[in-house]
Amino acid sequence: MASFSLDDIRAAAERKYGSTDITFGDDTARLVNPLRLSKTRRAALLAVQEKMGADDADQAELLADAIRTIAESEKAAEKLLDTVGGDLAVLAEIFAHYGESTQAGEASASQD
Repeated sequence: MASFSLDDIRAAAERKYGSTDITFGDDTARLVNPLRLSKTRRAALLAVQEKMGADDADQAELLADAIRTIAESEKAAEKLLDTVGGDLAVLAEIFAHYGESTQAGEASASQD
């Protein structure tokens, strides 16, 4: 019978669902995996993502809102956003890295 401690389970969850850390200068903004966000913050992230598809959406503002929502620290998020300075390409790249790092591994095809 397999036996695991809660610490083992927490360590596995951190490895699999850990944060995406963006370092800039001496600072780091920790972007929390959606599965580790509170229900309220997950709903807020989903709402921001839904708004991104609108024709008149301000993509830079919405990406900044998404970063504020997923950041572990409001202060770190604001420092990161100040450093980025509204550069849409950089904001999109940050969110792309976040999205890539939060994807769960896909199941492999059966070898029958």
